[in-house]
Amino acid sequence: MSQALELLDPNSLAFPPLHNALAEPNGLLAVGGDLSVKRLYSAYQHGIFPWYSEHDPIMWWSPTPRAIITSSSIRINRTLNKHIKKKPYKVTLNHAFSEVIDLCADAPFRTDETWIVDDMIQAYQNLHDSGLAHSIEVWDGDELVGGLYGVAINGFFSGESMFYKKSNASKFALVALSEHLQTAGISMIDCQITNPFLEDMGCFELSRDEFIDMQKKHVDIMIPDGFWQPKELI
Repeated sequence: MSQALELLDPNSLAFPPLHNALAEPNGLLAVGGDLSVKRLYSAYQHGIFPWYSEHDPIMWWSPTPRAIITSSSIRINRTLNKHIKKKPYKVTLNHAFSEVIDLCADAPFRTDETWIVDDMIQAYQNLHDSGLAHSIEVWDGDELVGGLYGVAINGFFSGESMFYKKSNASKFALVALSEHLQTAGISMIDCQITNPFLEDMGCFELSRDEFIDMQKKHVDIMIPDGFWQPKELI
């Protein structure tokens, strides 16, 4: 028997139970609703994220397996470590969120259709303005050459996308984010779905149940005041 896909109630912020997610396509949980700050907050609280293409309805996902990087798994090989010690780039936090998300949507290396459509850009900008979405920027002088952005609910950080224009710039962003999170006792970055770049950086997969167990523990971590205030990280 095929499983029915749930249409979200526009008058409710509730999502269906995660075990209702489809096996094919992997993790599709529900469609519809909106990209309001309140609904996105409700989604990320439960490890759910939106992902869809232009002209599609809003689709909400909870895939299994789920990709994460931890402070103990992140891989900084000898070459990258040497590059970091040379300090060719400056890395900042929340200095240029709008520029980062725009460059992620139109990354120089991207060959497929972007899922970071205009409505998504506006929605995450609203999350940033509400103090829930954050960016890491990598600078070569005054030029923005790499970065990433994601959503933080207390100690749970879910990475959304990254870009680079120069060698190792996105790696610098990921390492800086991990080190910053560790200062607040946060050991996990949600990567959602793995790819060769993330695997090279130490990303690995968990079952949905394992991920949600870890995710719930991180949501309960309270971060210090000023943790996401704009600052220089490296």
